[in-house]
Amino acid sequence: MEQIVVPSYNQIIQESIQKYWDRDSMSDYGLFTFKYKDVAEIIEKFHILYSELGIQKGEKIAICGRNLSRWGAAFFSIITYGAVAVPILHEFHPSQIHDIVNHSEARLLLVGDKVWPSLTASEMPKLEGIISLADYSVLSSNTENFAQADASVNVIYAQKHPNGLQPSDLHYHRDEAEELAIINYTSGTTSNSKGVMLPYRALWSNYDFAVSVLGNIVKPGDNVLSMLPMAHMYGMAFEFTFEFISCIHIHFLTKMASPTVLMQALAEVKPVILIVVPLIIEKVVRKAVLPKIQTPKMRILMKTPIVRHIIKKKICDGLTKALGGNFYEVIIGGAALNQEIEKLLHDIGFRYTVGYGATECAPIITYEDYHKMVPGSCGKNVIHQELKILSPDPQRIPGEILTRGLNVMLGYYKNEEATEATLDKEGWYHTGDLAIMDKKGNVFIKGRCKNMLLGANGQNIYPEEIEDKLSNMKMVAECVVIQKGEKLFGLVYPDQDQVQAQHLTEEDLAELMEQNRKDVNPLLPSYAQIAGIKIMKQEFEKTPKKSIKRFLYANEEV
Repeated sequence: MEQIVVPSYNQIIQESIQKYWDRDSMSDYGLFTFKYKDVAEIIEKFHILYSELGIQKGEKIAICGRNLSRWGAAFFSIITYGAVAVPILHEFHPSQIHDIVNHSEARLLLVGDKVWPSLTASEMPKLEGIISLADYSVLSSNTENFAQADASVNVIYAQKHPNGLQPSDLHYHRDEAEELAIINYTSGTTSNSKGVMLPYRALWSNYDFAVSVLGNIVKPGDNVLSMLPMAHMYGMAFEFTFEFISCIHIHFLTKMASPTVLMQALAEVKPVILIVVPLIIEKVVRKAVLPKIQTPKMRILMKTPIVRHIIKKKICDGLTKALGGNFYEVIIGGAALNQEIEKLLHDIGFRYTVGYGATECAPIITYEDYHKMVPGSCGKNVIHQELKILSPDPQRIPGEILTRGLNVMLGYYKNEEATEATLDKEGWYHTGDLAIMDKKGNVFIKGRCKNMLLGANGQNIYPEEIEDKLSNMKMVAECVVIQKGEKLFGLVYPDQDQVQAQHLTEEDLAELMEQNRKDVNPLLPSYAQIAGIKIMKQEFEKTPKKSIKRFLYANEEV
């Protein structure tokens, strides 16, 4: 690959704020809007606080909460200061959030009002302070210095900027390509800590990719509706940072995305692009499209070529209108798209494409514009990256996807063993995903060689972590967690000695396992909870190393 001089990412952010000073930047849908100059003022005040606290470049600041404009402004304050942002999914279990804050050695935590009541400040003893993302008020202070620093921010700000903050006053940290910008945790336990270390080059590379494919399509003043969590790299890169830099007005859907709320927001915002996980599209199609085309009358009409063409256009137009009617394309990623739904979307001529990525690549790996997208594929290798399939015949025999380039992480934070297992000496990132690739470079994912599962909204789910908790429940000798659609199920082989000793019937066992399910779910994030438990009649088959052969149970009826 050719050598590329990577510009300062923070400088790009600074220049965008200066250029679009009086334009709208971010809104909490239906509530209020920040202009770029409002974001600049928030950043400046946070920079004063960080400076007064003696926070050094490279030190960590954690941020955890649902999507809000104040989340976005606070995030920019962290990286433009030169500190390392640690975004945490607000859906994580409180104990996971505590673990991540401690493992990352964060000095401050910026936390949302929905998350804060479930947290315990004493479980994060190294924090100097906790700040609310609702209004930037102090929620907890561990040091006298923190309280004093916070109290002095407005005074110092007024002294520095007696006539108000001006665009020329912005002087953000000039980052280097290999400098650490973000630690993004894909797992919330210290025993299996997976803090992905993303350098500035990866952030810039993803931004430059977005410019290369959408830069001529979007324009300043366009709108986007942000639905994906910003603490997940998919949402951060393509529903937040690219849009902010490009003066695309971001509308954060702060409410639960029920179909009614979502449809109303789409109709009002009319987003120029839609970045979604398959679940959103699948729900809309199943609710608004399938019932109309599966009636006996419609099936007969669909067999007539001319009529079929008219019907397909009407369906496509209706679906497009339901999603705001103003988008160039719908970009689907984060999880696998249902094949039947994709076939229907392609058949009616709907403007969609499917991309593929990983947190470790911040996140993009493959993409193709909807005009050229081949159904069933997830696009082609993107700019600033190399990609290969580790297979003797990549066009026919699935092999692991390997990629290297500017997008790839530095490694896992404080986890050399995991880093060495994933990043080889030549810089190739081993994704753990199996695929084939056609002559034109289109990638078709065939499965996973890792055990990781993907939640409906693209969250990484590690079955071992669920099994670890489930195996501690009553009568559980062995267990495997499998995924069926968007639901997780536990397969459990009971402790036969205990069953016999207590003379338990099948009904007794079923009741006990249902209680186990109810007991284990509160210990797990909402997206990793178990929908049901199936009792297995025989012990699981194992390898010579006594590991359960998971692949034998992936399609188990539940």
